[in-house]
Amino acid sequence: MKNRFLAYLFLLLATSCVLPSDGDPYEDTLCMLTVRALYPSGYSNRIREGVPVKVEEINLGTGYQKETDASGVAVFNVPAGLYRVSVSDMDGEDIFNGSADKVRAGRTGTVLSLNLLHSKAGTIVIKEIYCGGCKRLPQEGNYQYDQYLILHNNDFRVQYLDGLCIGSLHPYNAMATNPFVSKDAASGESVFPAFVPVSEAVWQFGGDGTSFPLQPGEDAVVCLKGAIDHSAQFPLSVNLDRPGYFVCYNSTYFTNTAYHPTPGVNISSDRYLEVVVKTGVANAYTFSINSPAVVLYRAQGMTMREWVQTEGAVIPIPGGSTSQVAAVPLEWVVDAVEVFSGTSSSNSKRLAPSLDAGYVTLSDTYLGHTLFRHTDEELSVAAGYEVLKDTNNSSVDFYERETQSLHD
Repeated sequence: MKNRFLAYLFLLLATSCVLPSDGDPYEDTLCMLTVRALYPSGYSNRIREGVPVKVEEINLGTGYQKETDASGVAVFNVPAGLYRVSVSDMDGEDIFNGSADKVRAGRTGTVLSLNLLHSKAGTIVIKEIYCGGCKRLPQEGNYQYDQYLILHNNDFRVQYLDGLCIGSLHPYNAMATNPFVSKDAASGESVFPAFVPVSEAVWQFGGDGTSFPLQPGEDAVVCLKGAIDHSAQFPLSVNLDRPGYFVCYNSTYFTNTAYHPTPGVNISSDRYLEVVVKTGVANAYTFSINSPAVVLYRAQGMTMREWVQTEGAVIPIPGGSTSQVAAVPLEWVVDAVEVFSGTSSSNSKRLAPSLDAGYVTLSDTYLGHTLFRHTDEELSVAAGYEVLKDTNNSSVDFYERETQSLHD
């Protein structure tokens, strides 16, 4: 995805509450929450009927969805509380997304005017995130050394993995305090930085520019931990020792062999991703098992190695941490997915809505579940290869499936 705007805002205005129907299980009144979608400059005259609007009560997880009417407005009658609101509109390659956190629906009612950001559908996208681990059956306990990503060429042209970088953001978990996102005191809006804070390391595919082509509809597997056959010992896990797979492996920077054993015989060394710079202090590289924010990105106008030497490329984490992050410009992000933990009500967005207007929830860890992108069946038939759904809104694009796609 390519970002066109780096900030968003919303305004809260008063309206009115309505009386509920008999037997309402929540409280004495339902409050009117009105959401108006505002398109960005250059598209400001655009008003579309039938655009999906989703609201979710933060503490209870209760969700509601409606579509905008002919005036670009969706009206919800909901119990008083704090809500996440997201709007996603896609027209061809043009994507318009907006989101707001902690929107209060009170007894006096609320009108939310939500500014949408414009972006484009991606070329290489994240197809699957397997981060949560599985049971160690037939032994007791849990297993988490088998994380992987699958990338997918969603374009009609050949794309190249050479120079593409992968990472996850700070904070590591969606429930943690985020020193990079603040609240505007006047409007209450979330303020995101003009970069994504990539934690621990910058991992990059090697190659000379055309070494690793990805055909239209083709996938690439990236092992985040051990590129070995985990299923040989733990049948609920997966075999990651297969020809053509890539792996995050660097025994100089990440010395913990429990997480990073020597890759299997089927993994060629040219498919070891490179560490451009190590910014953290951990001896193992791992995604959060319950709520990573995952990004693909590519340097523009220079190489990644040149960029990490420039001022402001690597910055300290505010608050006295000994670790740093790579402050990757938003416009370099190719694709991004926000993951929330299903066992917590304290999740907060780390990705700006221009990158991912929503999130996908991982219900729990150690179930062997994985997060998977929907296929766009209609476009796939027309294109003649698998086209995945890409609205830059993970609430729409992804779902939780019960087994890993690589499970035999």
